[in-house]
Amino acid sequence: MRVLVVNTGSSSVKLRLVSPEGELAGRADPPLDNETVSVERLAAEVERFDGVDAVGHRVVHGGSEFHRPTALDDGVVARLRDLTGLAPLHQPKALSGISAMRRVLPDVPHVACFDSMFHAELPPEAATYAIPREWRERYAPRRHGFHGISHSYAARRAAGMLGGDPGRLVTAHLGAGASLAAVRGGRSVDTTMGFTPLEGLVMGTRSGDVDPGLVLWLLRRVGLDPEEVGEGLEWRSGLVGLTGSADMREVVARSGDGDADATLGIAVYLHRLRAKVAAMAAALDGIDTLVFTGGVGENQPVIRAGAAAGLGFLGVGVDLEANDAAEPDVDVTASGARVRSLVVESREDLEIAREVREHARSG
Repeated sequence: MRVLVVNTGSSSVKLRLVSPEGELAGRADPPLDNETVSVERLAAEVERFDGVDAVGHRVVHGGSEFHRPTALDDGVVARLRDLTGLAPLHQPKALSGISAMRRVLPDVPHVACFDSMFHAELPPEAATYAIPREWRERYAPRRHGFHGISHSYAARRAAGMLGGDPGRLVTAHLGAGASLAAVRGGRSVDTTMGFTPLEGLVMGTRSGDVDPGLVLWLLRRVGLDPEEVGEGLEWRSGLVGLTGSADMREVVARSGDGDADATLGIAVYLHRLRAKVAAMAAALDGIDTLVFTGGVGENQPVIRAGAAAGLGFLGVGVDLEANDAAEPDVDVTASGARVRSLVVESREDLEIAREVREHARSG
């Protein structure tokens, strides 16, 4: 089965055709038109591919309903649209891509694969918010977690690289968005994102964890309206709020030149990252393997080294020479370190293609 993977990002649509053997058989990155996906652009790109048997769409939020790959029809699309408020940076663009590709390829099956589904079976203590019982019963909020497609692939790839079970595994997806997962036996037992992708680590434009009291203070005492607070936390926080740039490459370069804001931004980023890795290790009763993936995790040795430097008490250490030269997929563990440290390329396309094939087999 030739699976066309559709991953709609902030400025383009990543199209990856995966062959039945799991090889990349075609790729294209048509730009968005005013943050929407052009049917005409997609049609032109698809014509260049050598046949498509099924389409897999990356969708960030599956809510409490969608816990596995799901065939897309008008009813499912409508229910996904209702979840837009929980992932306002991602859901509208994914829905635009789904709508456009269903028009381009109306006669092949389309399957949604959710970033939240890897975390669907979090244990109750990791999934439950300590909020009033009536809120939990009436509105059913829970910690969903995200980046699950990347975390799932990273866990699978780590097992392949190590020749077996990686044991107590922490996967660090570090990119414009960032999250960690605690993985045991191929299953997520804790993660850093929650009800929405805003919780957890410092990210490119998102704040990560903030005191809920700060949000209430901004609303009640400062007088900001909810839309302004939401926009600030989603788009003007994180690295861009600390340094003026959401691009970690630029921030690292500026810090190396002595820029105080960039240096503080990296320090805040690493402080939160180290603390959350330790929290994931606590959920696992220890750590045997740490995987760095995502654009920052794969390409920024300063961040990997900085994270490891504060995690020596857990047995983490990276070989600085290997780390500086690392190109995925590679082991960068320091001699004598108890925890294996790996750098893995994020291949969401391969994971989505695998999930689409499993969905087809299950009927």
